[in-house]
Amino acid sequence: MQNKIQRLRKSRKVTQNELADAVNVTRQTIISIENGRYKASLILAHKLAQFFETSIEEIFIFDREDENI
Repeated sequence: MQNKIQRLRKSRKVTQNELADAVNVTRQTIISIENGRYKASLILAHKLAQFFETSIEEIFIFDREDENI
């Protein structure tokens, strides 16, 4: 799943460590999400949306492949 986390994080001048601490995950989790290797849980997606003051839909880009149809 594609996302805009890295772009949002850099635009706010936040490090991966700072973001990880803010949403209570490891830096490795943030790296994996940014690179599309890990799909965030709904709870984590909500925390990220709150941190960036936006909606989940603005951060994560859903497509038909993500639906597993």
